[in-house]
Amino acid sequence: MLANFIGGKWREPGGCPTLPLYNPANGEVIGETPLSPASEAGQAVTAAARSLPQWAATPVMERTRLMFNYKAALEAHFEELAAIITRNHGKTLEEARGEVRRGIEMVDFACAAPTLLQGRTLRAVSTSVDQDYYRYPLGVVGGIVPFNFPIMIPLWMFPLAVAAGNTFVLKPSERTPLGAMRLAELFAEAGFPDGVLNLVHGAADTVDALLAAPELRAISFVGSEPAARHVYQEAARHTKRVQAAGGAKNHIFVLPDADFDLAIPAIMNSAFGNAGERCLAGSVAVAVGGGSGQLTQRLEAAARKLKLGPGDQPGVDFGPVVADDHRRRVLSHIERAADQGAQLILDGRGREYLDRPGFFVGPTILDQVTPAMAAGRDEIFGPVLSVAHVSDVRSAIDLVNRLPLGNMAAVFTASGRAGRQFRDEVECGMIGINVGVAQPLAFYPFTGWKSSFYGDLHLQGSDGIDFYTRKKVVVSRW
Repeated sequence: MLANFIGGKWREPGGCPTLPLYNPANGEVIGETPLSPASEAGQAVTAAARSLPQWAATPVMERTRLMFNYKAALEAHFEELAAIITRNHGKTLEEARGEVRRGIEMVDFACAAPTLLQGRTLRAVSTSVDQDYYRYPLGVVGGIVPFNFPIMIPLWMFPLAVAAGNTFVLKPSERTPLGAMRLAELFAEAGFPDGVLNLVHGAADTVDALLAAPELRAISFVGSEPAARHVYQEAARHTKRVQAAGGAKNHIFVLPDADFDLAIPAIMNSAFGNAGERCLAGSVAVAVGGGSGQLTQRLEAAARKLKLGPGDQPGVDFGPVVADDHRRRVLSHIERAADQGAQLILDGRGREYLDRPGFFVGPTILDQVTPAMAAGRDEIFGPVLSVAHVSDVRSAIDLVNRLPLGNMAAVFTASGRAGRQFRDEVECGMIGINVGVAQPLAFYPFTGWKSSFYGDLHLQGSDGIDFYTRKKVVVSRW
């Protein structure tokens, strides 16, 4: 059974149920994740609270030096971290390396704490009066992360939080906790004091215990839309600051003037990379105006060339989904789409996929998908690409804006006018123009809209600094 990391010590919680931990590429059990009771979450929060006063008083340059140590440790163990992701999640080593790199970029950003945490001063706002504002740590904060990016998303959260002087409680996904555990080990080896970062395993009960903990001042969350809504509502009920990134249904529009040699590989990567298990996956390709037949044919031809297999094998384009129950869910979406009238251009339910060890679903393409179908509006979170058709740009924009989710949308076009119209009128927080995955770098916020995000301040960038600090204004007369 895996151990929790509380107050600088690893310890197994006793007397609690466990969840099998799998290698998705072969279905083998590689561990047992404890579903920790509420008392374990409470002890993690208490340990963080005990360490808070000394850590918050630590000079920012000392905190930054430790963060540079941590970055060096992550770089030194880069390949090890990528291999852990592939073994525990199933994505290819190339994708895992990309995840680790994006996570380290957030540590790079946190290393700029001496600049990021600066306040402002205005002398002589009135006669003999000066005005300043300072940033202070928020206190004990926490993070709840999903299974699909088990190293990158924790690194979106705790490095920035602790650089700002907070202490942190992390709850990794119960499906993919191994990466977060290694992050915590390296954090301790980098020299951070005990209790600054704590880790507790668990599921819904552990989440609710963290949300109710009086000493926890804020919570960061990434996951499904229903879970994000629950976290937001419960955190607000307990008067906590909250940022909760939820689900997505991302559309990629292809206009007749698009460069198909650019668009097709980008759509393949967006839809099938990470086995479709990412909130920036382009899950609906939309042919706008003429060229519908060409788009469908070229997508099918490209998808048939994709190589599926264990992520640690060379030449593999994408690996398995994370677990068998998730695979069954994806397969049921494919069956439902066919029942609702979608044309099954490429079926990932073949025996060559389902009879092999592990949790594989082959690349699937559904054509003639409409918003009335579940495949046109629900997040599938698997290697399934829907293809839809609209007559013009106005209809394309309306198609996206009618959806309750608003994470990302992308457009492929040679028209500056069309690109600008999409940028300004599509109701999504992240827009790609001739880019299939519009993922912001660490110094920009991850800006989902509508039901894709609950809260005011997003993850990453300057929003992250504002989220993990509180401001104090000082008005002084001399």
